[in-house]
Order: sequence, then C-alpha cells, then structure tokens
Amino acid sequence: MILDRNTLVSNAQAVTSTAVSTDTIDLGALRDIGTGTDINAFVTVDVAATAAGAATVTFAVITSANADLSSATTIYTTAAIGKATLVAGYKVFDIVLPKQLLSRYLGLNYTVATGPLTAGSFTGGIVVNTQSQAYYDSGLNVSGF
Repeated sequence: MILDRNTLVSNAQAVTSTAVSTDTIDLGALRDIGTGTDINAFVTVDVAATAAGAATVTFAVITSANADLSSATTIYTTAAIGKATLVAGYKVFDIVLPKQLLSRYLGLNYTVATGPLTAGSFTGGIVVNTQSQAYYDSGLNVSGF
C-alpha cells in the first residue's frame, strides 16, 4: 500500500495510555472520499508494545463533527489485543470504511487496559488500496516463471 502523510492520523505515534490519534483527517464538508472506490482504514505496529503487567490495547476508528475528535462516534473497534501480539510489523486491522457513517473528521482511539504501556507505537490512517500479496526478503529465488 502507498501511504500519504495527509491520510495518516497516527504516524509512529507513541502510545502508553489511552489516547486519540495525534492527527485527524478532514473529510471536507462534502465527504466525497473515493466515489466508487472502497476506502480502507488500517493500523500497524511500529514499535512492539511492552508493559510491566498484562497490558492490552483496543483500537477504534472514530469520527466526529469536531476537529479535536470530541463527541466522537465509534464506527469500528477491535477486541482487546494483548501486548504479546502487538509486535513490530503486526497489522492490527485493515477494514473497508462504511462511508455512510462518516462525519467530517476521522481519527483513531487507543484504549490501554491493565497498563500503562512502557513502549509501543502505531501508524494508522486511510488508503485506497491495501497490500494483499506477500513480499519476500531480498535474495529469494523463485523458479518456474
């Protein structure tokens, strides 16, 4: 997938306690995002989550009429994910956004339970197309083509 800084709400955002994304995406008054094309929301782990206890993080896509994401509506949420699963490179989710539920601003909410985290950072935003095939390490030989 090709990322654009203007479509990220978290860019390697360090999260240690419950927080909203550092940025929002202003979908504009018309909210004409990708007419005829699915828009996906995603979150990936940049730095593995660590904590002294058995911490979990719940990730949510939120939308609001307000740029600061106050009075937000949750349009997607994950189950609580344990810190052992949140390793660098892990794709937390990649979902098609239900456009009819979107307000003007889009962001993420990170809910940390049994925390705080002592480390952990996440990148999330929206993309038009997501990566659906695997890429392999340099030097891998593939024959038969």
